[in-house]
Amino acid sequence: MSYENILFALEGGVARLTLNRPERLNSFNTAMHAEVRSVLASLPGSAARVLVITGAGRGFCAGQDLNDRAVAPGGQAADLGASIEQHYKPLVLALRTLPLPVIAAVNGVAAGAGANIALACDLVVAARSASFVQAFARLGLVPDSGGTWFLPRLVGTARALGLALLGEKLPAEQAAQWGLIWRCVEDAELAGTVETLARGFAEAPTLGLARTKQAIYESWGRSLAAQLDVERDFQAELGRTADYAEGVAAFGAKRTPRFIGR
Repeated sequence: MSYENILFALEGGVARLTLNRPERLNSFNTAMHAEVRSVLASLPGSAARVLVITGAGRGFCAGQDLNDRAVAPGGQAADLGASIEQHYKPLVLALRTLPLPVIAAVNGVAAGAGANIALACDLVVAARSASFVQAFARLGLVPDSGGTWFLPRLVGTARALGLALLGEKLPAEQAAQWGLIWRCVEDAELAGTVETLARGFAEAPTLGLARTKQAIYESWGRSLAAQLDVERDFQAELGRTADYAEGVAAFGAKRTPRFIGR
């Protein structure tokens, strides 16, 4: 399937989604939302075992395109709440609940919703020249796309408030030091680092990884006792999979396991 606002490829278990509006710093319009939504919906049950998301050109994503008619200030068409409900909420939830690892390769600025879409991914690897900006305060808005949920959980309330209220640029190196993202690497190393991660995930026990991210993400709403029950149930399920049997057999034979993702 051909797209106008994104690039998509699936090869060797690695799905690659590139936001492709470089002239607008890959900011989202209605058409891009539809294309991304189509790709994400196609991944469960496909041959994909990992998803890599990045941006074309010099930026990852500048968030919402304010020239998009659906959210342009002034006029009856502007309805930010409706845009969030229709586009950003399902996008963030789809990323968090995909039954495979999701890597954000942040190659430049990630601003507004673009920053929080990156944070919705399971691992964020950023180039040293990249930055994260909660730009909402500059427009009189509240961080959306999960920003008010992700930030305090990742960096604590004090830093979350500083980022949200001041809208200052946070360099990738500092973002990694604060625990906002997984890693900051040299610009020239970004592609290779992400490729290594993706290839590793494409050969990993996919269902086990899916249940791991599910258990961690859902743990915020549970007591320790309830979480122990979840771990018990997931282990019982995973203990009956082909990948677990292969992992045990490979361990006993002192060889590299050949996981099939089931």
